[in-house]
Amino acid sequence: MRMLARPIGLGLAARGDVDEVTGWARRARDQGLDSIWIHDSYFERDGVSFTTAIAQAIAEDDDGDEAGFRVALGAANPFTRHPVVLAMTGSALDEILPGRIVMGIGTGLPLRLKQMGIPYEPDAAVEGVSRAMDDIRALWAGERLPSATPGLPPIQPMFPPPHRIPLVIAAYRRAFVELAGQKADGYLARPAESIPSLRGILERLRASATAAGRDPLAIETAGYLLSLVDKSRREALNRAKREPFVIYMMSVLSDVSLRRAGFDQELRDRIAAAWRAEDYTTAGNLIPDELLDAFMLCGTRDEVAAGAMAFHAGAGLGLPLLQPVLQEDRQVDELVAAAALYADLPEPVAAVAADTRAIPVAPTSADVGGAAMAEPAPTDAPSLAGDRRLGTRERARRRAGAVWEILRPFSFTASGIPVIAGGALAWVDGAFAWIPFLAALAAAILLHAGTNIVNEVYDVRKGIDSITSPRASHAIVKGRMTERAALLSAGTAFGLAIAFGLGLTLLRGPAILGLGAIGLVLGWGYTAPPLEYKNRALGIPIVFLLMGPLMVVGGYFAASGAWSSTAFWLSVPIGLLTAAILHGNEWRDIREDTRAGISTLSARIGRRWAHYGYVALVLGAYMVLALTVIADVLPPAVMLVVFSLPWLAQVIRSAELGATGQARAIAMIDLQTARLHLAFGTLLVVGLVASKALGA
Repeated sequence: MRMLARPIGLGLAARGDVDEVTGWARRARDQGLDSIWIHDSYFERDGVSFTTAIAQAIAEDDDGDEAGFRVALGAANPFTRHPVVLAMTGSALDEILPGRIVMGIGTGLPLRLKQMGIPYEPDAAVEGVSRAMDDIRALWAGERLPSATPGLPPIQPMFPPPHRIPLVIAAYRRAFVELAGQKADGYLARPAESIPSLRGILERLRASATAAGRDPLAIETAGYLLSLVDKSRREALNRAKREPFVIYMMSVLSDVSLRRAGFDQELRDRIAAAWRAEDYTTAGNLIPDELLDAFMLCGTRDEVAAGAMAFHAGAGLGLPLLQPVLQEDRQVDELVAAAALYADLPEPVAAVAADTRAIPVAPTSADVGGAAMAEPAPTDAPSLAGDRRLGTRERARRRAGAVWEILRPFSFTASGIPVIAGGALAWVDGAFAWIPFLAALAAAILLHAGTNIVNEVYDVRKGIDSITSPRASHAIVKGRMTERAALLSAGTAFGLAIAFGLGLTLLRGPAILGLGAIGLVLGWGYTAPPLEYKNRALGIPIVFLLMGPLMVVGGYFAASGAWSSTAFWLSVPIGLLTAAILHGNEWRDIREDTRAGISTLSARIGRRWAHYGYVALVLGAYMVLALTVIADVLPPAVMLVVFSLPWLAQVIRSAELGATGQARAIAMIDLQTARLHLAFGTLLVVGLVASKALGA
């Protein structure tokens, strides 16, 4: 098995798909990493189950080499898992992957324990962890434990003694660090620890071990390093500031950690206040780059590797554990690649022991040659478009990416589906012409594209969209595209739409001019002056009319050259779902819009009624369509839309959670509703076409 020249591991939460996490563990093993560490994320999934699945997968591939890739439970909690249960767990894991299991022990967050009604006292917690370690080791050695209830038989382990399973303490309080030095096999540092703070912790660990008559170099030191990889440090920092998990970690930094890293606790308190209020935009804006640089690794894979070396050399961390902020395939791939780069970096100082997992002597800044990143790296300029270091191809790629980002093509189904539905109805009525239909479809999408861009420009001007806004395109605020270039792109889109409209006018007459003029004016005026109707609580009703009746009836007229009352009734459910996309967006953004002085409909009626309105819109689409079938206005085949109910269930579930105050539940509700709109509209069109094919 391949092994890197210097040990480094991967840290993951018990989150997401088990098979996917297992695949990442195999990838880390194949690339020569030392170990994978799985920690509990309370109220999500179970760390023991994930660790078991990973151990089984690694065992199936390996030849039983006890010096190979390790799997660690980092960390288990004796408050939520009794020491007897932990001993049983360790025994079972060791049988699956002999000699390569590590078990971390810690108390977890007192807040989480209190949420579960589990008593927590700081002094008793230290004693509890110490006693748990003794009990676990005794059971692993085959010894009996006295019954906790007098008069009952002792506890007799009924499993064979496992191979040596290191017990690693995962806690940051002084008493826990000293306990690790006195009796643990290792120490596991928490995420978001700075180099100065970690250096102090490991110095205390060494002193405690020495006082206990132990060799401090025999105690393994590992630590989670929160990491986020992107194309540049600037982009990684910007992305980190938009992540609620990062914001939370910055809001719970200890006073000691902040002081040692040179930050005022008042900054932490302001971030925490915004986090508790679920105002993630404000909280993200409060986080300076230097704070992230001190407590996590942000940048390219090379910069993350250099940051890991800074913790190894500058703090004495024996085993860095790269922990992705975003637990997704690309980030894990990048961190595995960063781990290989870290292993190949030159050692800043000579190791003091053969076991490189043990603590090296903390070097001075001169020893590290200024590369330890103990000081914050210089802040990059926010403009990526002006980065002269990029090659011509990369600049072109980024500009194309900026155009794609600001256009938001995923939203074009909201304009495409209405026109396609109108055209499908014209085909059913036997009055369909391809050329005017395609011209109308192109004009509708181009109007939508121009509207998206103008909306972005004015949201940035008014301060609604910033670098930490969760759903903005960021093409302008990141400097990938200038405001002038964005407006030029919008003008091009509107100009092309007008060209298609003029062509349609020659085919279908002056009525097209009226429809096109309404679409153009309302598209520009969504957020742009003088109308700015989104900001006057008129966005939802006007979007309903624009992307419901106007586009469906207009699509029918363009394809057939005639008007149809049936097309109007067909347009109502489509318009309701389109309005629901916008309403979900406004509901989610009430706080940001209000802060910027924007008065949307959701902001005016409040969260409670915004929730009711959203549910009414999505359910109303199905009810109206059913009524048109009952009234024999539309054919029964259109009820194929019932196959979109799984998407409906998803948005209803998100809405219900959002109504209880769980803001993260509706963070993506606009995209979820757009998927529902696409599924509903596609099935509706298929039903229309099928009705003619079946003669229904």
